[in-house]
Amino acid sequence: MKNALISLLLLALTACITEQAPPPADTSMATTGTAPDVAWVEVTTSAGNFTLQLNGRAAPLTVAHFLKNVDSGFYVGTVFHRIIPGFMIQGGGYDEDFNLRETAQSVPNESGNGLANLRSTIAMARAQDPHSANTQFYINVVNNVAEDPNTSNLDPVKHATQGRWGYTVFGYVIEGMDVVDLIAAYETDPNGPGGAPAPIIPVIIENMTRVQPE
Repeated sequence: MKNALISLLLLALTACITEQAPPPADTSMATTGTAPDVAWVEVTTSAGNFTLQLNGRAAPLTVAHFLKNVDSGFYVGTVFHRIIPGFMIQGGGYDEDFNLRETAQSVPNESGNGLANLRSTIAMARAQDPHSANTQFYINVVNNVAEDPNTSNLDPVKHATQGRWGYTVFGYVIEGMDVVDLIAAYETDPNGPGGAPAPIIPVIIENMTRVQPE
């Protein structure tokens, strides 16, 4: 009974990191692009700053897609629109007024690349279609993995009768995880996009830029 309740909870939480709207009708897949083996991105927000280290070897298409959005300035002015303490924070798809902002290109699912949804990792949010990740991403604030690989979690399941795609992890926070934890603790309003809990005080992404480690 306990295991069943845990599985139901994980299923509910997984549903919370899906995108709330389908990609545009002319969506194409990001099947090309050059990704460095390692890249660093500084994220400046209204709540503080943190730094990401991206793994282009494990998730080359995802990293190339993400960096393209970083370099174009796409993420500037977007917000963290979904916050669930003890789970994750999600952003990159809406502006401060909760208007959807996405590109016309999704990226193939690269889950199962050896990177798990552990605390401090960044991964792509998506809809039910496993290859529908667009611009939204989330950062795990706890280890969102299950001890039993056959139960529901954010990583892929490869069981013969329960096989399913997971959510693509493509890097992790190497500095400023305290800022991420701070954002995760913001008071929320349940009436955010799709009825998800959104912070009452907006957490705005003011800038994203590539950096080199000191």
